[in-house]
Amino acid sequence: MKSFYLTDAGRVRSHNEDSVTILKNNNQEYLLMVADGMGGHRAGEVASSMAVTHFGKRFNEMPSVGSKLDAVNWMNDNASEVNNEIIEYAKKNPEATGLGTTLVLALLTKEYLIFGNIGDSTGYVLKNDKLHQVTKPHSLVNLLVETGQLTEEEAKYHPKKNVLMKALGAMEKVELDIFDVDLSVDAILLCSDGLTNMLSDEQIERVLNDPELTIEEKLSKLIRKCNVRGGQDNVSIAYLEIKESGEQE
Repeated sequence: MKSFYLTDAGRVRSHNEDSVTILKNNNQEYLLMVADGMGGHRAGEVASSMAVTHFGKRFNEMPSVGSKLDAVNWMNDNASEVNNEIIEYAKKNPEATGLGTTLVLALLTKEYLIFGNIGDSTGYVLKNDKLHQVTKPHSLVNLLVETGQLTEEEAKYHPKKNVLMKALGAMEKVELDIFDVDLSVDAILLCSDGLTNMLSDEQIERVLNDPELTIEEKLSKLIRKCNVRGGQDNVSIAYLEIKESGEQE
């Protein structure tokens, strides 16, 4: 297995409010995380860092996450804990009004693969050279698409496409959407919306399937493509290749 993560401020934002990491414990369990922060006076990077740091610390404290049920409970318990931490931080720091963050994470063990999500950062799997979106964004436009009030095409250019319905720090009680994914996938990709707003799934897929590129080069190329198109937002990507390109079962 190979893994790599990368983050970039883009060409428009003066600072980076994303946080991203990939961790592995002694039991060969992997935790991938991407968080996209929001809030004034650089509060966004505080919230995203709090989320990633909290989960990372808890993950590193345990020899194993345990069973699939243990893992789901662990994800939601820690989401609740860091949600409360973000809310308390905002109360103590009035300049951080509006503080919050998205969070998408994937936990891979020998027995299972599960994703957790809140907000509009996205989790994918790559299988047989095809990119499949696992998570669903908690955004206003996605709600309108699901209820038939907007088409997918209209949603791409809607002026309120960045309005979130859920995020850590935005409400007193939170629960992650949990997705149980079959283990027979070739790779896991997590990203902030700075990537998905700039590149289509097909464009991302083509880069990931390029056999001439190393895993580091693939992520660098994706970010470079976003910046060539204007680099409107921070871009963060976490990628884990379970089976290398061209490798047979």
